[in-house]
Order: sequence, then structure tokens, then C-alpha cells
Amino acid sequence: MNQIDVHSLAGKAKFNGFHSLVLFWCVLMLILDGYDLAVVGAALPSIMKDMGVDATSAGIMAGSALFGMMIGAISLGTLADRFGRPAMICVCVALFSLFTAAAGFTHDPVTFSVTRFIAGLGIGGVLPIVTAQMAEFSPNALRTRLVTLVFAGYSIGGILVALTAKQLIESYGWQSVFFAAGLPVVLIPFIMKSMPQSMAFLTKNGRHEELRRLLKRLVPEYPLSGREQFADSSAGNNKDAPVRRLFQEGRGFSTAMIWVAFMTGLFMVYALSSWLTKLMAMAGYTLGSALNFVIVFNVGAIAGAVLGGWLSDKVNIKRVLIAFYVVGALALTAMGYTKSTELLFVVVFIVGASTLGTQLFAYAYAGDFYPPAIRSTGVGFASGVGRIGAIAAPVLIGWLVSLKLPLEQNFLAIALAGLFGAVAVTLINQARAESSRVSRALMEPATAGVRD
Repeated sequence: MNQIDVHSLAGKAKFNGFHSLVLFWCVLMLILDGYDLAVVGAALPSIMKDMGVDATSAGIMAGSALFGMMIGAISLGTLADRFGRPAMICVCVALFSLFTAAAGFTHDPVTFSVTRFIAGLGIGGVLPIVTAQMAEFSPNALRTRLVTLVFAGYSIGGILVALTAKQLIESYGWQSVFFAAGLPVVLIPFIMKSMPQSMAFLTKNGRHEELRRLLKRLVPEYPLSGREQFADSSAGNNKDAPVRRLFQEGRGFSTAMIWVAFMTGLFMVYALSSWLTKLMAMAGYTLGSALNFVIVFNVGAIAGAVLGGWLSDKVNIKRVLIAFYVVGALALTAMGYTKSTELLFVVVFIVGASTLGTQLFAYAYAGDFYPPAIRSTGVGFASGVGRIGAIAAPVLIGWLVSLKLPLEQNFLAIALAGLFGAVAVTLINQARAESSRVSRALMEPATAGVRD
């Protein structure tokens, strides 16, 4: 009886309409996710004025969603491997849409923080799930590029906030940008109907007929007789909990280093996401001008993610990621000392490419590192533990802002995280990555042929 390795077959597939459907939903989810997260940074100056809070308190308010994201990334990413990705994506959409909208009805810092915490559960949960989904269905030759393209959607959401926030806030108040975030909840029925289930999930649960229908869409040219047996080479014979498997087969130290890299990368991203508008205002720019820097920052992030993905399919992915962390640290340092407005736009573009762009690319790297059977869990825990850096960032920068230090010292504090990130990635054992295992497996037949 013919036995098919579903992930090996998916890796050899040619890009087609099925891949386009998965790509569309994953990009759209992160556009919405990016909007929900960036909305606080754009509205923060108005919220501080309206609620009468200082910079330190505002940093805590901004960090409440990030604390929720840490829990959501760990718990919902892991649950997706057990209960299916489409259902958990819908749970995440419901959480971040409804509770971001609810934050617009609040009038005090505590209630605002509670609603943002609950919204953060959904915002954090989406990230690892869509990373795993796109990585699982992508052809081997395009995987990193497609995953980084998905994360470019995150930056599009940030750009959407920057383009609409000034008009909405000035016309209808800061609450309006939060109300707009409730609209995506209407997409839930469409997601359940058209988002495909994970192959690892279907294989593990013996749902072979559904798997045959999925494979006919994924690899239309592959002949299926209806009598095939399906296997998942990534799952092996290990029946332990997925979380434990992150530390098995020599992955333990590298998993810890991935977590450190995520903490430093997310520190840079959320320090800027929460405070870039305010820091630019402190430098003398109006709200409109400060939001223009946010647009350039996010455009740079898209360019960085796409460039990083393209380079990674051509060069060693680990070396590219290290280089991006180092460039991020240097660009952030330069940002504090650049006085020319025109040159500052260029520097902000590079900062976006090498901080937010790097972090989007880091999700692709984590998805590349773990086998498909534990990919959502691996990326989810990296994203979740990394939120320690994200939570600390707005609070620490808020405290630095309250000290009224020279502007460049705020950017230097953020830049240090990039250097720590570069060191952490350097220490990851790339030989333990799933992509390396697949490469070795592909080379074995050729090597055997030479010996014969």
C-alpha cells in the first residue's frame, strides 16, 4: 500500500491558487493584527491628554496589550496544534476585534488596560498560527519569502493606522480609531469556510479523506487512488507534549537563544511602536509629521521583510538575520543624532527595515527551525516569551521619557537590544533546524548514488 509523506509532497508542490488563498488569509489576518496593535501608538498622545496620565502610566497602558500577547501567543499557538488552526484563528479575530473596539468606550487607565490585555490575547495568538500555516503549505523553494510576505501585512496594518489616525482623531476623537477595529469580526464565517486545516492535524487525527481532498488542491497533478496511507515525517514517533519537544533532539539551547532573540527584537519593535510618535513630537514635529515617520517606518519594515526573505532563500538564513540585528542597532544609534529632516526619513526607513522588518523575518526563521508538528507551538512560545521584551519596552522608554533625558539616549537604549539579539542568533545551532534536516535528507540519495 502506498504511503505518502504529506509534508515532503507539499514541499515539492508548485505555487498555485490554493497557495494564493492561504497567502491571502494570512496576510489579511496580519494587516488587521498590525492595525490593532499600532492604534495605541498613534492615539497615545491624545489618550494621555484626555485621561490626564503621565508618560510612565501611559507606558504601562500600552504594555497591557503586550502582556496579553505573551499569554495569547503561548496558549493559543499551542492550542492550534491540538484543536486546529482555522478555529483558533477565529477565536483570535473575535478577541482582538471586539476588545480593541471596547477600549474606545473606556474613560480611565485601568479599564482601558483590561480591554487591551484581552485584545492582546488575540493579537498575540494570530502571529504564530499564521506563521505555521503559511510555512506548512509553502513550496520549499519559496517558504521563507512567502512567510516574510505574510508578515509584511503586519506593517501594512501600521501604515493603515498612520494614514487614517490623524483625520479620525481630529474629527471624531481618539476613540474612533479603536471603534474601526471591531469590523473584522464579520470575517469569521468566511475564515471557517475557506481556511484549510493543517496537514499535521488531519494526519494525527486520522482524517484521511479530508487530507486527500486538501492534497488534490495543493498538488493537483499528483495521482491519488483513494487507498493511500499518509505519514508525517516531522512528527516521528515522539508522543510527548509538543512543548517538551521544543527541548528534545538537541534543540534545547537553540530554543532558549531563539527566545532571547525574540525578546530583544520585540523590545526594539514595541519601544518604537509605542513611542515613535511621541518621540518625534518631542523632537519638535507635529502629529501629522510624526505619523509620516510612522508610515516610512512601516514601509521600511515591508522592504526589510521582503529583502530578508529573498536573501534567506539565496544565502544562509541565520547569517542574514544576524546582519539585520546589527544594522538595526547602528541605525537606531544614528537616529538619535540625525538633525536633517530629509536624512532622518532615510534613517527611519532603515530602522523600520532592520527592527520591525527583522522581527517579521525572525518569525519566518523560527518557523523554519521547528518541525511542522510542533511549529505553531515553537513559534508561539518564542513569540510569547519574547513578549517579556515587548512588555518591558514601552514601560522602560516611558520611564526614560519622564526623566527628560537627551533624545539620543532614548534611541541608544533601544539600539542596545539589537546587539544582544545578534549575539543570541549567533549561538543558535543551525544544524538542529528542520530546514537543515530536510536538506540533509535530500542530499542522502545523491550521496548514496555516488558511493554505489
